[in-house]
Amino acid sequence: MAGIYLHIPFCKQACHYCDFHFSTSQRGRDELLDAMLIELKMRATELQGQEVSTIYLGGGTPSLLSYDELMRLFEEMYNLFVVDARAEITIETNPDDLTKVYLKALKQSPINRLSVGVQSFREEDLKAMNRAHSKEQALSCIPNAADMGFNNISIDLIFGWPKLEMNDWMKNVEIAFSLPITHLSCYGLTVESKTALSWQIVKGLTMAPDEEKAAQQYEYLLSESERLGFPWYEISNFSKSGFESKHNRSYWQGIPYLGIGPSAHSYNGEVRSWNVKSNGAYVAALQRGEREYEDEVLSHKAKFHEFILTSLRMRKGICLVSLR
Repeated sequence: MAGIYLHIPFCKQACHYCDFHFSTSQRGRDELLDAMLIELKMRATELQGQEVSTIYLGGGTPSLLSYDELMRLFEEMYNLFVVDARAEITIETNPDDLTKVYLKALKQSPINRLSVGVQSFREEDLKAMNRAHSKEQALSCIPNAADMGFNNISIDLIFGWPKLEMNDWMKNVEIAFSLPITHLSCYGLTVESKTALSWQIVKGLTMAPDEEKAAQQYEYLLSESERLGFPWYEISNFSKSGFESKHNRSYWQGIPYLGIGPSAHSYNGEVRSWNVKSNGAYVAALQRGEREYEDEVLSHKAKFHEFILTSLRMRKGICLVSLR
């Protein structure tokens, strides 16, 4: 059993809190997708003999890709790998991309799970975050996706935003659970260096997050999600029974996965590697028939520590027998 992660490093605009690798320029998009196809071929033997049970398109904003661009990637993966007929296949999306036309196209692809980056249902939060979508788009795209036949829909929310009061957070949670979703990912705001949000805080243009307020918002989420049948299964993730994210769970369980694209990470059970964090350098290397990356061979001690840390993130915790 193994997974494939594809990093699509393009966005319409830069969210003020984000420190993932992305570009707001679409220049070189065709060349980068060609390079990802080359990398898939180059590294196909790394999963030899393993059935692919999850595929995850992350970013960046994978929903910027057209149906034809997505299908180029899927056709190559299905040619190179043995993909389980029941594989979980996820695409991260932005609400403004999920028009009825685009949803209809996605339904014709192998994708069977949507992860929608809502972040907040408050217009003032979306503007402060520099999100590309509106509250109305967030509210309409999820019912539209369900009407189109998607029955596995996850959304992301952020708590601990500087001006997000408890009543505002309670309303966000209420709206989220009123929608036809099966999974919810909620992340406490982390101020990363070299982001616009970090600069705004340093310059006194916005407040720093209040940790006590964030903790109260998280505690409310825990109780409300449990009450509504979305118990937490990992610190930041909540779902209906049977709709836990198989792909993300594989990270926490140490299952091998292949990371394709600039900045994408891979793990084979012994070695962790990560591609160069530059679109240009990534493309140039693969055009030469090479892969530019770094790696780390994990010692037994390092793997043991990772097992402890990831297990403690999960609700099921650690079986003491497994530590022997």
